[in-house]
Amino acid sequence: MVRTLARCGASVIVHYHRNRARADALVAEISGIGVKAFAVQADVTDESSVNAMRDAVGVALGTPDIIVNNAVIPHEWASVAEQTPEVYEGQFRSSVMHSVLMVKAFLPALIERKWGRIIAIGTDCAMQNFPGQSAYVAGKRGMDGVLRVLAREAGPHGITVNQVAPGWMISDRERVGGTIGRTAYEIPLGHRGQDQDVANAVAFLASDLASFITGAILPVCGGTVMPTI
Repeated sequence: MVRTLARCGASVIVHYHRNRARADALVAEISGIGVKAFAVQADVTDESSVNAMRDAVGVALGTPDIIVNNAVIPHEWASVAEQTPEVYEGQFRSSVMHSVLMVKAFLPALIERKWGRIIAIGTDCAMQNFPGQSAYVAGKRGMDGVLRVLAREAGPHGITVNQVAPGWMISDRERVGGTIGRTAYEIPLGHRGQDQDVANAVAFLASDLASFITGAILPVCGGTVMPTI
């Protein structure tokens, strides 16, 4: 997403929680193609940390026009009866409160500007509801509700609010780990998608091509879920 938005001409703020080396490497890469980039640390589940990030970003690059919420606390899946309460709380903090705190920090400037894009990364799991996914699904479905309400609240100010719902995508972690060849059954397109497919959807929703789209959730999953009216 960072690379794709940068190639579209956007200055990019690279948020990281712990992996500063990776964030700095991305900043160096983006700067190398002549695009402004800045790395900033924050815990997006903590209000004071998010506000400190907002202030640091404002000094470095100014107030952003496009917000992409793409953080969640990883956890092992387990049945509802076996999953720990702490995992549910972590999914709530990193899905619901993450979005709420980012909105509180950055929405006022978007309203003042009368233009903005808020994009969150959801999951097709929230529509599949498979065994073991309850904590993850609960967090993402809660986030979905917040963002649909926000779409109605922010719309009059020229701000769109949308979500991208990836399926089981191939990322750098799997390319390095050599697991790309795992089965792609139940995907109507017959193969797994790439992380670039997700980035393309984010770039689309951030662009003027999507200026009349808000409150939507866009599955990028090869057809494993097909939301209906």
